[in-house]
Amino acid sequence: MSDFHKLSADIREDVGKGASRRLRRAGRIPAVLYGGDKDPVSLTMEHRQVWHAAENEAFFSSILEITVADGRSQQVVVRDMQRHPFKNFITHMDFMRVSDTEALTISVPLHFAGEAKSPAGQTPGVVIQHQLTDVEIEALPKHLPEYIEVDLSALEPGDAVMLSQIVLPEGVTLTALGGDEDDDIMVANAIHVSETQGSGGDADDEGDEDADVDADGEGDEAGEDGDDAGEDKD
Repeated sequence: MSDFHKLSADIREDVGKGASRRLRRAGRIPAVLYGGDKDPVSLTMEHRQVWHAAENEAFFSSILEITVADGRSQQVVVRDMQRHPFKNFITHMDFMRVSDTEALTISVPLHFAGEAKSPAGQTPGVVIQHQLTDVEIEALPKHLPEYIEVDLSALEPGDAVMLSQIVLPEGVTLTALGGDEDDDIMVANAIHVSETQGSGGDADDEGDEDADVDADGEGDEAGEDGDDAGEDKD
C-alpha cells in the first residue's frame, strides 16, 4: 500500500466550533468517520500528512487505511474534504467506512490515452476536447480502480466517444447508464477549427469599418472626439 493510502489519527473527545478552531491553529484537521453498523467517530489528523496525501489524484478514489494511536485500523474512502476559501488549508474531512461485501458508489478520474496517435490528433485543424474529467462508478472495494482509461487512439475527425463506449475494468459499472439512450453522454470529441476562428476579425469586418468612414475620411475621428467630450463631462 502506497504512503498516501495510510493515514494516522487520534480520537477526538473535545468537539464543537471552538475545539475545531484550536485544532486548526495547532496544525490539525477535525474529521469524522461514519458508515457501516458503527456509530460515527470524531477524529483529529495531522494537516501536513493529509495535505501531502491529497496531492495524489488517487487519494479521492482509493481505499485508505486510518490507524489510531491504540493500533486499531479501519479501511475508508474520502466522502468530503473542505478547504479554506483562500488559504492552502484543509478545514474538515469526512471518511466513510468500507466493507468488503458492500459495493461503493464513488467518482473516479478519467485518463485519456492515445489521442496524439489518433487520426484526429494527427489531422491539422482538428482539436480533441475532453467533455468529462471524472465519472461515478459502482464497484466492490476489491474492484475499485484509481482511474478509468479512455482510449482515443481510433478517434476520427468529427467523431465522438460516448460514455457507453468506455471499456470498464472487471466488476465496475457506470451509475449514469441506466439503460436509457438519453443517459449516454459524450466523453470526448474531435472538432474541426477554421483558420480564422478566434482571430477577432475577417474580410466582412474590414468592409464594415470602411462603411463608417465618410467621404473626407473623418467619420471615425468625429466619433472619437464625441466620446472624449462625453468623458470630459464626467
